[in-house]
Formats: sequence, C-alpha cells, structure tokens
Amino acid sequence: MVKKGSYSIKGEKMAQELPHMNLVVIGHVDHGKSTLVGRLLFEHGEIPQHIIDEYKKESEEKGKATFEFAWVMDRFKEERERGVTIDLTHRKFETDKYYFTIIDAPGHRDFVKNMITGTSQADAAVLVVSAREGEGVMAQTKEHAFLARTLGVSQIIVAINKMDATQPPYNEARFNEVKDQVTKLLAPIGFKDVPIIPISGYKGDNILKTGSNLTWWKGTTLMESLNALKIPPKPTDKPLRIPVEDVYSITGIGTVPVGRVETGVIKINDKVIFMPANKSGEVKSIEMHHTTMPKAEPGDNIGFNVRGIGKNDLKRGDVCGPQTNPPTVVKSFTAQIVVLQHPSVIAAGYKPVFHVHTAQVACRIDELIKTINPKDGTTLKDKPDFIKAGDIAVVKVVPDRPLVLEKVSEFAQLGRFAIRDMGMTVAAGQCIDLEKATV
Repeated sequence: MVKKGSYSIKGEKMAQELPHMNLVVIGHVDHGKSTLVGRLLFEHGEIPQHIIDEYKKESEEKGKATFEFAWVMDRFKEERERGVTIDLTHRKFETDKYYFTIIDAPGHRDFVKNMITGTSQADAAVLVVSAREGEGVMAQTKEHAFLARTLGVSQIIVAINKMDATQPPYNEARFNEVKDQVTKLLAPIGFKDVPIIPISGYKGDNILKTGSNLTWWKGTTLMESLNALKIPPKPTDKPLRIPVEDVYSITGIGTVPVGRVETGVIKINDKVIFMPANKSGEVKSIEMHHTTMPKAEPGDNIGFNVRGIGKNDLKRGDVCGPQTNPPTVVKSFTAQIVVLQHPSVIAAGYKPVFHVHTAQVACRIDELIKTINPKDGTTLKDKPDFIKAGDIAVVKVVPDRPLVLEKVSEFAQLGRFAIRDMGMTVAAGQCIDLEKATV
C-alpha cells in the first residue's frame, strides 16, 4: 500500500512465494525512464491496451505525443503538463523469478532529493541512457550513477534507450559509442560486469524479446537481465529500522506510516518507537501493495498501523525501531565524504543539506579532520584548510536539528548520505563514528 494503485494486478501469490526486489529506474531527464517503465508494465500484461490508447489520445491533445507510456507512472497533473517526473512512484510486477517493486525516480535536477530517497530504498538500479545523437552520458547520468553507488546499490543494468531515434534507426555503431561512454563512467566508481543493453522503451524493442530491428544484438533482453539480478542478503538479524517516507491517516484504521524495512523484522503486536519524534506505539496491522501480512522483512515497502500514535506525531525522516533498541539520534558524527562538485571550496563552517535515508537536515561541517588518498586510503593531509571537488575527506559534522543516523559499519542502509547545496549534489559519504544525543 505504498502508493495508491489504480489497476488490478495479476495474482496475489507473489508476496508470499517469489523473492522480492526493489528496483529503481534512474538517469538523466528526458532519457525515457518513465516511458520504459510504462512499456515494461504494458508488455508484461500489467496494463490493458485500452488504458494506453486513452493516454495516447490525451497526451496528443496536450501536445505531449509519445508520452502515453510515461503517463502510466506520472500520475500528477503537474508532471503531465511539464513532462517530467517529480515524485517517486511505486508499482509492482512479477517475472517468473522475482516480485519487483519498481521505483520510478525523477531525473530532473530540481527533484534530485526525491531520486535520492528512491535510490536509497533500492536493491538494484536500471540506468537509462539515451542513444539519440547529442545525448548519451550527461550531467544527471553521472550524478545518478555516483549516487547509486554511494547509497549502496551494488547491482546495475544499463539500458541504452531510444535506439529507434538513432541515425539510421537501431544503429549498432551509435550503441557501441554510448556503451563506451557508460563503461568509462561506471568502472572507476566500482560497478563491474554491468550488462549494457540496447532498447527502445517507446517501441518495445529488446524489453521482452529482441525483435527484428536489433538483429545484430546477441545479448540479453531487459527482462532476462532483470531475472539475472541477485537477491541481496536480508539483514533480518539486526534490530528493526524503518525510515518513514510518508504518514497517512486512514479512516477506520488510524495512523499509517509508510516506508521500507531496512533491517530487522516487524510483526503485528510489536512495540515500536519512532526517533527523533520519541513516540511509541503498538503495531496493529502491516500491508504491502494492498495485501495484509503478518510480518515484513528488509526490502519490503510497507504501510503499518501503529496504535497510540497520531498522524501529527510523525513526519518523513523519522525512523521506526524496537522500543528495546531505539534508532540512534546523533549530536554530532564523523563522516568520510567524497566531494563530487563544488564551484569553489569547502571549509569548516559550511552548512549544506544532508540527505540521510528519508531525512533532509541542514548540517554544519564543523571540522576538516584529514584528506585521504583514494588509491590506498592513506592520509594525504591532516587538518586541511579546505577541500574541493575530487577530494576524499574525513570531517566532523553537527546537525541543525535531531537526526537519526547509524554507523555505516553497523547499519549500512542508515549510515550513507548525499550532501546537496545550490540545487546540486556536492558530495556523498558515510558515517564512520558518532556521538549520541540525549533525547
């Protein structure tokens, strides 16, 4: 029940029988992410033809021809009129091997904070890169790939999209050119053995089957690549942690926080606490995609009703944990960061916004402890005066307001973050030590 769905989906067996994976679709704005997801769901029989026909007619009337598949995911009026994805959209679909929750993340730079939330929830990513002349690897392609790696996505599939729009259409040479650009981008940041496949999201080539337009392609289809993904190990042995993405008040049920289980297991009747809100309650029901379940495990995007908590007690960025082991609220923390881009230099006193799980909190970089050599991890300089783009540094950070953060060595999912300022991601990093706040 992560978001309100409007189509009946085949079969309710999936949650119980098939392994579950969260898949985020990322890439530069206008490279065809939403269209690809819409086409994937349509080809797979999740969306009836008459709905696509309806969207096609409506999109043409609005001067947005070819957007019919994108509209499967872009539900909001503003998104349709602007033709860009603003918020995260969750949809489920099954292959014969996995039960996927697809997170369609925005590519437009104004909405990167939503993309960060989506990517931090993902087990794997599809990076969409347009093959159209003049496109290929672009600014957000680089930013999204780096963020995916920093936020803990270890598996990635690259879909070289818009093969129908190359000159001539389905041009193998152009595919190889963009493939080289992508390989040069991904290898240095640690993505190895990445499937890079040609597709047309709009026409449907190489989604479920290769088709007659890509006779030169001897590799896998997108669906085969998805089925080849590996299920990440589930940290069920760790204490429960669920960052809250949203909070609903549902008539007849009560307060329903929504989020992804990162670690541990949540069961009905569990006594939980939300930090830094410091509100406790008892779990009365758990749902995923409108299906009630007795418990939820890492990777599950759930809504759960908690007795004893009001809607206004909680907000996005709070984290749910067991009352016996509450999520850690930090007074300050030590972080290792990589400066991705910054127009000048970063010195002590700098205060950007840290995006940690679903929280966004302004934090002051209090002290620059040292810079690190990326090749071997040795110290380059103690207490530097400033750091700049390309530097790796250890810094001490003080949040402006209460923030839940965990050491990356203990809860990797809650120890990673992105740092944003001036409408861009200036750095990314992880918490290596922390000082607890007294709550």
